[in-house]
Amino acid sequence: MNFSSHRFEHIDKETIKLEVNIDDMSPEILGYIMDLLINEGANDVFYTPIYMKKNRPAIMLQILCTVDNLDKMKGIIFTETTTFGLRYYPLEVHRLERRFVSVDTKWGAVTIKEGLFKGEVIQRSPEYEDCKKISSETGIPLKDVYSAIWKKL
Repeated sequence: MNFSSHRFEHIDKETIKLEVNIDDMSPEILGYIMDLLINEGANDVFYTPIYMKKNRPAIMLQILCTVDNLDKMKGIIFTETTTFGLRYYPLEVHRLERRFVSVDTKWGAVTIKEGLFKGEVIQRSPEYEDCKKISSETGIPLKDVYSAIWKKL
């Protein structure tokens, strides 16, 4: 995702939320669809277990995207899933200002994403890719890498 649009805190009024209930498709396909949607510009993709009529277990696929990507997302959903219909509606999203800082650790520099609300840092999170790289290179469990970095924050 391009975070340059999140340089300043703002309300994004150009977001669309799509929802699809799926009850007759192999769950193995869901991961593929999630990757495809993200790679094609979805802002977020998530699944929720649900029960449909006749108490059938199913999955609700939800996608957040920009208005400009709506047709592309609908095309992917209709061609890659078993659905015959989908719901979508406009959504406002309050986005925090995002800032990236570097923190020195015993493994080298790690990028930390900070979220600012009204100019104050209220969220901090080590970047996953940096932590994953450290874990892969050192053999230290990923959870231990995160724990050590959190102690520095």
